[in-house]
Amino acid sequence: MLSDHTIAIIGAGNIGRALIGGLLSGQDLDPGQIHATRRSPAPLLQQFPGIHFGSDNAAAVGDATIVVLSVKPQNASDVVEQIRGHVAPAAMIVSVLAGVTTESLRRAFGQDLAIVRAMPNTPMIVDEGATAIAGGHFATEDHVALARRIFEAVGKVEEVSEYLMDAVTGLSGSGPAYVYMFVEALTDAGVKQGIPRPIAFRLAAQTIYGAAKLVIESGKHPAILRDEVTTPGGTAIAAVAELESHGLRTMLINAVATATARSKELSELQK
Repeated sequence: MLSDHTIAIIGAGNIGRALIGGLLSGQDLDPGQIHATRRSPAPLLQQFPGIHFGSDNAAAVGDATIVVLSVKPQNASDVVEQIRGHVAPAAMIVSVLAGVTTESLRRAFGQDLAIVRAMPNTPMIVDEGATAIAGGHFATEDHVALARRIFEAVGKVEEVSEYLMDAVTGLSGSGPAYVYMFVEALTDAGVKQGIPRPIAFRLAAQTIYGAAKLVIESGKHPAILRDEVTTPGGTAIAAVAELESHGLRTMLINAVATATARSKELSELQK
């Protein structure tokens, strides 16, 4: 149970703040069981009263049984160097560092810690995140289950083999950026046709939200749902043909592949 643990969140940015909010609202955790660090902790003191906040990473992990690394990958080496001598041997490390493998973290810490790698995305801020997790060599089923509980507080969780984590980064980790561009493009398209921008924006955003919810709740294949919208000779099939002619599907596939490749590059930088 998470209620039996003290959690240190190193780097309380967007992801860290979302985790704190989710853990407090969805789990049986006392605020005093959470330690969080960031360079300027003052704004979070008002948002989450009772939590231990500061900028000293080493002090934050001193009595933690779970340490969540939520810093930028390029800062990972410096942060690990700061805390490696202060993390308890029995502590579990949860890493949300894009591209950084559990094995590279194990070497950086210099001890055989239980490490679970996670790739969440920013919709976790509104408790609708999509997170994939993968356990490292010394992580047991119990460790993975604990990581699942942490991220289920802010959305849905899938367990995958670690070799797929770069692809997950390209798909769901970076995916919100693609969707935001789609919302923006749909809004501009509506404006071009004469719809006032605020109305076009609301219609575009709700359409994407509703369509995604229908996919999830109906359980139907997206192609079947698309066919239910596209009547013979109608407007939707004309638009679909236009999208296909410009390679929308191929562009998205290539975008995920490019982000996956970049995640692998980040992994190489850590070796």
